[in-house]
Amino acid sequence: MPKIEVYSTAVCPYCVAAKNLLKSKGLEWVEVRIDTDPAQRDSMLTRSGGRRSVPQIFVNDRHVGGYDDLVAADRSGKLTELLELAA
Repeated sequence: MPKIEVYSTAVCPYCVAAKNLLKSKGLEWVEVRIDTDPAQRDSMLTRSGGRRSVPQIFVNDRHVGGYDDLVAADRSGKLTELLELAA
């Protein structure tokens, strides 16, 4: 099973859209709320190369990016490749 992490906040429509896309593919993820845990925000900034927006999505510890990046990866087949790395 692939390891998927989604850094998010409670009031982020792009976070909801990203989770819905993952759910539509039958995938599970760990949600990391940066609005309730400031240490997680620091972790997200470090792991994403300084990107401050949410969501920030990681698949098998590889940074995919935000929602638009996730959609692009899905359409190009890159997301499937990343998911298969865990198989």
